[in-house]
Amino acid sequence: MQKPAVALAAAVGRRKWTVETAKQLEAAGFAGIYCASFGDGMGLCLSIAHATSTIKFGTSIIPIYYRVPFDLAQSAAYIHEIGDGRFYLGIGVSHEPANQRIGVKTGKPLSDMRRYVEAMRAAAPQVGPLPPIVLATLRKKMVELAVEIAEGAVWANAARSHMPESLSHIPQEKREGDFFIGDMIPMCIDDEDPAAAANVMRRVLTGYVMLPNYRNYWKEAGYVEEMEAIEAALARGDREALPGLMSDRWLADCTLFGTRKQVFEGLEQWYAAGVKTPIVVPSSTKGGQVKAFEELFAAFA
Repeated sequence: MQKPAVALAAAVGRRKWTVETAKQLEAAGFAGIYCASFGDGMGLCLSIAHATSTIKFGTSIIPIYYRVPFDLAQSAAYIHEIGDGRFYLGIGVSHEPANQRIGVKTGKPLSDMRRYVEAMRAAAPQVGPLPPIVLATLRKKMVELAVEIAEGAVWANAARSHMPESLSHIPQEKREGDFFIGDMIPMCIDDEDPAAAANVMRRVLTGYVMLPNYRNYWKEAGYVEEMEAIEAALARGDREALPGLMSDRWLADCTLFGTRKQVFEGLEQWYAAGVKTPIVVPSSTKGGQVKAFEELFAAFA
């Protein structure tokens, strides 16, 4: 089976380990390495550019409100050149609670994104050619903006059943061409206890169901009952109830979990749904990030 791309983040104290893991991912033949907003994604990408030679890599999302456009354009152009064209710059608007925590004031996502990309491209004559720009998307309008101004779109925690509708806003010639189409998919493999793997996925997604923009997306994808129940629990301050309100149907649509066979079958369904670059986000029932990557390499060996 075609190996997916993998999400990678450099936790404090494990940054050297993370770069060594990137080397292992390349040697094992994974399709790419994409860094989430957790940690310094651009710093990690620079290290990956030096530590690897063939694998594609990039940011799944750099929040646009964290850096001014010229600064990010300059860093992106540098990594693009050093990485011999293997680097993809994924940018997004992040989420209001995350932005508020660091004191960042946000505006209107679509217009802010348009202006940001325009400013980055305006810097290119000075900083050098830019890598392909990929917009973090969820719903129709941002997908359409990605088609208009970028070279790709990436989702996170998307519903597989809803991807054909989402991708219908991308012209066929782009879907069949070089336009990047990715989704970050939480994954947990446990051949002995698939139910434990499902519980891990519920914990992973608990923070996301607390975000209004995600709940609105999942309602659009057909999970109105689940999202309304979650909203009711949040309204009464009962966060502990959230995992129990995540239906098996919804969980199986948005994540990969269970036995190795079940996860591989689910991954094939993601390819069939039109996602050219599934980006698995490994978790484990038996440990943290290091254990999750040990299990990833073993499963895809």
